[in-house]
Amino acid sequence: MEVFRNTYNRIYPLVTTDIGIDLGTANTLVYIRGKGIVLNEPSVVAINRKTNQVVAVGADAKKMLGRTPKHIDAIRPLVEGVISDFDIAQEMMAYLVSKSREMVSGKLIAPRIVIGVPSGITNVERRAVHDAAKAAGARSVYLVEEPVAAAVGIQLPIHDPVGNMIIDIGGGTTDIAILSLGGVVTSRNVRIGGDHFDAAISAYVRSEFRVLIGEKTAEHLKITAGRVIEGEEAIEVKIKGRDVVTGLPREVEVTDSDVREAIIPA
Repeated sequence: MEVFRNTYNRIYPLVTTDIGIDLGTANTLVYIRGKGIVLNEPSVVAINRKTNQVVAVGADAKKMLGRTPKHIDAIRPLVEGVISDFDIAQEMMAYLVSKSREMVSGKLIAPRIVIGVPSGITNVERRAVHDAAKAAGARSVYLVEEPVAAAVGIQLPIHDPVGNMIIDIGGGTTDIAILSLGGVVTSRNVRIGGDHFDAAISAYVRSEFRVLIGEKTAEHLKITAGRVIEGEEAIEVKIKGRDVVTGLPREVEVTDSDVREAIIPA
């Protein structure tokens, strides 16, 4: 048996591979066994509605947000951590799996894929993720709750008879879970994440400064000036947007206090 196991361990990596996918509302990460994280792409797909062809996926598609002609849509196929558009999600996963397999060329057998999903999603939503991965070319698919994956990743003693608390804040959802003895004791999935903060910042800038800004600008403000606790020195960020009244470009200065005021109600 030991000889068989050793032979299997030597041959298996030569003919196939294992892939881990963190399927996020904002970004999707791909991990390949033995290589680490090989892809970190925005969860966006651009579609030509005239031909129903995929124009771009990931970073290239995100650049098109808010800048596409009428016949091209830049779509986020995941909303609040779950698949909202199955066909588009399948196209995105097929692209990611194909790109990952190019990095480990020469593998004869389709990969096994482990996918992180939010805790508390329904069986229908789990089935949608499973089917999308199978259609993308997976040999077998395993779904793991994201708090469990996060706990394993940071090497928490989840198999011990002690409580371990995980808070996983994503783009669309926040997962909060208590883990013990290898499983989830209790968990809650809150449908609030980074995207909600971006929307709140956009609304605040429009209300207070009478300037319209896009998703990328709002995200830039969140990353650059977002902080919950007030610091000794104020952070000031200059941004450009479109004046609500005149429609002309206008530059305004936003501080960390403004961002804090915007996101706290969110």
